[in-house]
Amino acid sequence: MSDYGENTKNPEAKKVSAEDVLLIDDPIPGVRRLTMNRPEKRNSLIHPLRGAILKALQDADTDPDIKVSIIRGAGPSFSAGYDLSGANAGHELPFFTAEGEGQWPRHVTEGWMSIWDLAKPVIAQVHGYCLAGGSELATCCDLVYIAEDAQMGYPATRFGVPDMHFHTWFLGMRRAMEMMMTGDSITGIEAVAEGWANRAFPAEQLEEEVLAIAERITKTPTDLTQLNKRVVHRQMEIMGIRTGIRAGTELCSLGIHTESMQEFLGQIKDKGLTGALSERDGKYGDYRTTDS
Repeated sequence: MSDYGENTKNPEAKKVSAEDVLLIDDPIPGVRRLTMNRPEKRNSLIHPLRGAILKALQDADTDPDIKVSIIRGAGPSFSAGYDLSGANAGHELPFFTAEGEGQWPRHVTEGWMSIWDLAKPVIAQVHGYCLAGGSELATCCDLVYIAEDAQMGYPATRFGVPDMHFHTWFLGMRRAMEMMMTGDSITGIEAVAEGWANRAFPAEQLEEEVLAIAERITKTPTDLTQLNKRVVHRQMEIMGIRTGIRAGTELCSLGIHTESMQEFLGQIKDKGLTGALSERDGKYGDYRTTDS
């Protein structure tokens, strides 16, 4: 998409700090856990939160006592995607990305793909909604464990083109095509069957199961773990995943100029964000129409 947080600026938006939006703890020895803390906004991703996630992961990567990190969301969802409400007003991008056409999709792609380049593994603990930018974040983690009733999707394809084109790589051509054409989500059980996630658990068991897996990872020496993580990513990169995802940012930038995109942005201005999203999803009978 584009940086809708910038297109819908709210000059009265309250500036927030990293400490406001990301909680950090070490639940068991060797494990660093990051909890996105905007539950009232379904952990929608704003600049301070994105920057805080990446910094905390980098800090864990250099901490000799940490062997694996977990990312999860507070409240009812992992993350419903990038914040469209104007909450980025007054906040700069958390790291440099060259300006010009397609800066936003290049920026977020560079950020999430940097998780691949960390030495230590990162686990996504997914529940509730995992949509759009939230699904990009989870995809770029090394392991994904998901609640059976979670919903992973990219509804923004109903008015634009995704920032990160991961679907074909992790879900296969047919499922990827269906999700791109409809914007529909898949459940946690389906996400495992299709290959996007490792395993699905009942929501009430998810935290316990993820910690058990993280603890198993801590038993392997870190110098071996980082090489074995690299083994998998290098094979994916030889097959072209990084080049393919980067090329997709150019298609995203083309999508910004479509008539449909401009119409949707006009609807946000005229009807407000909730009204525009409700109208977008009303004909499909999902997302905002069933979970206001």
